[in-house]
Amino acid sequence: MKLRHIEVFHAVYQTGSVSGAARALHVSQPSISKVLRHAEAQIGFTLFRVVKGRLVPTEEAHLLFEEVSDLQGRIESLQETTRNLRRGGGGHLRLAVLPSLGLQVTPAAVAMCRKANPDVSFEIRTVHRVDILRSLYERNADIAVAYDAARHPRLADVRIGSGELVLLFRRQDIPDAPARLSVEALGGFDLIRLSGSGSIDTLAAGEIEAGRVARAAISVETYYVAAALVREGAGIAVVDEFTARATAGADLDYRPLARTSTFGVYCIHLVDRPLSRVAQAFVRAMQAAIEAGKA
Repeated sequence: MKLRHIEVFHAVYQTGSVSGAARALHVSQPSISKVLRHAEAQIGFTLFRVVKGRLVPTEEAHLLFEEVSDLQGRIESLQETTRNLRRGGGGHLRLAVLPSLGLQVTPAAVAMCRKANPDVSFEIRTVHRVDILRSLYERNADIAVAYDAARHPRLADVRIGSGELVLLFRRQDIPDAPARLSVEALGGFDLIRLSGSGSIDTLAAGEIEAGRVARAAISVETYYVAAALVREGAGIAVVDEFTARATAGADLDYRPLARTSTFGVYCIHLVDRPLSRVAQAFVRAMQAAIEAGKA
């Protein structure tokens, strides 16, 4: 399939009709139909069938769309970058961010960058830890923001700050919480446990084991899900301070652990793609956002 075939196929699949694709791409309906027929002739199978007057994707089209959608996203990112450069702006930055760092810290840093450089555009994806480095390898992101430092010859990292593990709880459950809380003192509560294998998850698991808390009733993969469970009264959770700060409010509160447990926060990039001027500005903004949250 040529790029024009991909663009038309993607538009028809998304809009559900030739007319919708023509409007989306600002071309005539006959030109869409012609490109679609040519694409089917090239690949050797049918992409759409007419069922009761509607255009319905074939099973092959559904499978193909998964690949095409990713490629189309890259094409749109390239187009956005060229538009920014043509306007004299600083370009386009693609971020792969852990969900917990996407709640508050990264949005604050992006807002700082946009205020200083309004012509710079961003594409932000929240990605689980197991996939965040792959987003760099596959060049779907320029920078990954994570808790684990890079441990691969193809990767480089910049430490942008640190965080601390905290206990997140409902205010009504611990109304007069001290400045720090020990896991041992909370044996009467159900514990929401993180099931990941990253450095911060291992750190949290170590605290739980050291505290001999046996009632680990729920296991989750993401910290904001743990926070939502705490809000619903399902238990307490050991989470990172960034999730806690973003979710705390009238009903939720948090305290650092009695045994201080800290971890690093990093901006990671490919060695063969050094940080651009825009990327360096973002790194500085992330450092400022982390420090501002601790003030």
